[in-house]
Amino acid sequence: MILDLDQFILRERPYWDELQGLMRLQDNQPGRAAPLDEARRFLYLYQRASADLVKLKTFAGDVEVRNWLENLVARAYSHLHERRAERVPFQPWRWLTRTFPRTFRRHWQAFALSTAIFWLGGALGAVIMAWNPELKTQFIPAQFSHTHESPSKRVEREEKQEFDAFEGRQTFSSYLWVNNTRVTLLTMVCGITYGVLTVLLLFSNGLLIGIIGYDYIADGQGVFLTAWLLPHGSWELPAIFIGGQAGLVIARAMFGWGTNLRLRQRLARIRDDLLTLVGGAALMLVWAGLVESFLSQYHGPQIYPWKIAFGLVQVAVLAGFLGFCGRRDEGDAPRGERTRV
Repeated sequence: MILDLDQFILRERPYWDELQGLMRLQDNQPGRAAPLDEARRFLYLYQRASADLVKLKTFAGDVEVRNWLENLVARAYSHLHERRAERVPFQPWRWLTRTFPRTFRRHWQAFALSTAIFWLGGALGAVIMAWNPELKTQFIPAQFSHTHESPSKRVEREEKQEFDAFEGRQTFSSYLWVNNTRVTLLTMVCGITYGVLTVLLLFSNGLLIGIIGYDYIADGQGVFLTAWLLPHGSWELPAIFIGGQAGLVIARAMFGWGTNLRLRQRLARIRDDLLTLVGGAALMLVWAGLVESFLSQYHGPQIYPWKIAFGLVQVAVLAGFLGFCGRRDEGDAPRGERTRV
C-alpha cells in the first residue's frame, strides 16, 4: 500500500518521463541503433515503471495516472519486443528458405483452421450435389460456365483439342496469377472483420470445389478431374489457405486475446509475419499459374498418369519445404522471427 500517493508520483514521475523520452527518440529516429548503455537504461526504466504500475493498482485513487502509466508500460513493452529484421539488408534466399517456412510453422494452427474451413465448404458442396444436382448452376459463377455442361461432354471435347504449344499461354498464366493473388490478398485483408469475411471466402471457395468435384466424380471422370486440378492445385490451394491463415492471424490480433496492447500495437507486432505469409503465397501462385497454363490445360489419357505424378511430387516437395526447411537452426533464429502474436 502506498501511504502517500502524491509523494510517490512526484518521486517516480521523472523516471516515467525519461522512459517516454527514450521511446520518442526511437520513434523519431527509427533507423538509429541505440547504444548498449541506453538499451540497458531503457530496460531498467521499463522494469521500474512496471513495478510502479503494480503499486498504483493497490491504491484506489488517481485512476487517470494509473491509466496513463498502463499505456506507457504497454508502449515500452512493444518497443522492447518489436522486430528489428528491417534493420538488416533484405536477403531473398534467407527469407525464402528460413523466414517464410518458420513464419508458416509459427502460425500453423491458423493454417489448419483455414484448411478445415475450406474443406468443410467442399463437403457441403458435395452434399448439395448428392441431394439435388440441378442446383449446380445456382452456385457456380458465370465465369465458370464451362462447368455447367456435362463432365463427360467436356472431357470428350477437351481430349479432342489439338496441342497448341505456347500460343497465348503467357497471357493466360499472367491472368491466373493476378486473379489468384487478388483472392489470396482479399482473404487476408478480410481478417480485419474479425475473421468473418475470411471464413466466408474460404467456405464459399470450398463450396465451389466440392460441387465441381462431386459432379465430375459422379459422372465417372475422377481421373480427368485429378489430372486437371492436381498439377496446379497442389500449390494454388495451399497458397489460398495461407491467405486465410494470414486473415485469421489478423482476426486474432483484432480480438486481442492474451495481451493488453492497443490494437495499433497488436497489428504492428504481426506486420512482418503478414508480409512474409502473403509474399510466400504470391510466389506459390506464380508457379501455380505457370503450371495451370502450360500443363494443366492439356488433356489426354496418355498423359494423365504423368500429370497426377507431377502433382503428387509437388505436394511432397511443398510439405517438406514448409515443414522442415530452416528447422535445423530454428533455435538460433533472431528474436523477431520467434515472436508470437
